[in-house]
Amino acid sequence: MASTLVIAIVFLLDVVAFSLAVAAEQRRNHASRVNDPASNSSYCRYDSDVATGLGVISFLFLLASQLLAMVVTRCLCCCKALRPSSSRTWAIVLFITCWVFFIIAEICLLAGSVRNAYHTKPTLLPNPSPSCAMLRKGIFGTGAAFIDFTGIVSFLFSLSHSKAKDTPAPYARGSGITMCTLLRSNPSILERLKARSACR
Repeated sequence: MASTLVIAIVFLLDVVAFSLAVAAEQRRNHASRVNDPASNSSYCRYDSDVATGLGVISFLFLLASQLLAMVVTRCLCCCKALRPSSSRTWAIVLFITCWVFFIIAEICLLAGSVRNAYHTKPTLLPNPSPSCAMLRKGIFGTGAAFIDFTGIVSFLFSLSHSKAKDTPAPYARGSGITMCTLLRSNPSILERLKARSACR
């Protein structure tokens, strides 16, 4: 029940982070060039800085999701060693993949938020002036895509880790019939062995 609740919370955090990243991509700053006849110059006028806040909040939600998933599984390295199995192999592969996707998503969100915040204030342009600098399209969108990948891989990693943790040992120590137990239960065998050794 506890693991199901945690998976549900992680999934919800990923959905919120994904939605905020998509919204940030749609609300990124756009610039318009404005000419000022009085000063014979032009400047860039930018929209409101909404995408920066959305990107930062998405960054934090994804970070909380990843930390929660790693705390529950104890980051795969701080818990009891998993028994050799295909589930353990998949858990290790998914663990590494999850962190790679997470880092890429966080870099995209952070870079998009910083660049979007940089292009917010009106900027004077010399004449003749180049086009107004704006955040490149697709940075927040790439972050949203990798948030989705991170959520899927994190879910699969949790399942593989849980399955590997519950995998029974290939054999149990002390199980089966030992030689001492056999001799104690059948004294006649011990007598026969002694007789054979005496004859030799």
